[in-house]
Amino acid sequence: MKLYADLPGRRTAQILADVGMFAWVCVWAWVGRFVHDSTMQLAAPGHRLESAGSGFREQMTSAGNTVRDVPLVGDRIAAPFRQASGAGTTIEQAGTDLVDAVTKLANILGWVTALVPILVVGLAWALLRGRFVRRASAAQRFLDSASDLDLFALRAMARQPMHKLAAISGDPSGAWRRGEATTIRALALLELEDSGLRPPAVLGARPASVSGEPA
Repeated sequence: MKLYADLPGRRTAQILADVGMFAWVCVWAWVGRFVHDSTMQLAAPGHRLESAGSGFREQMTSAGNTVRDVPLVGDRIAAPFRQASGAGTTIEQAGTDLVDAVTKLANILGWVTALVPILVVGLAWALLRGRFVRRASAAQRFLDSASDLDLFALRAMARQPMHKLAAISGDPSGAWRRGEATTIRALALLELEDSGLRPPAVLGARPASVSGEPA
């Protein structure tokens, strides 16, 4: 598997793109965490309700236990305190519900804030990188020797723009059939550059069996 191009300029651009993608993920992960923490500040009233309800319940329960020991009327006096302690429980539960709701909202906002830009840019990055890796890896398998440049020269004539072919030769197909090494190499370079590959260092003569003509 070929992850990076052979050409220095394109390889540098790919490395910078990978580093940029990593930085993009880190930045939006931090932004998502910031949004989460900021939203959680809305839970402060809920925490205060929890604390107030809990404290009120404990005080009423304690007061009820104290007056319960009063002879004859202790239970009657303690009853209102017990009822009031129930109100404290209700207040505490309301605070807990508010904290839970804010926590869920903070989690949703934090994840959405982070994941949406990461997935949008990450998908484009993954498609481009995957396309290069697939194409370069496949092309690399056919580039074992200088004689393999014939294949890439042929692909260049089929895929490259006409003005690029004309800049190489006035008759590129004829030059390819005649086995002109210089033209074949120039044509192959066009295709190899698109795949991010370097050609073999030395261009050997094309076999006569390929061109159908004597070398």
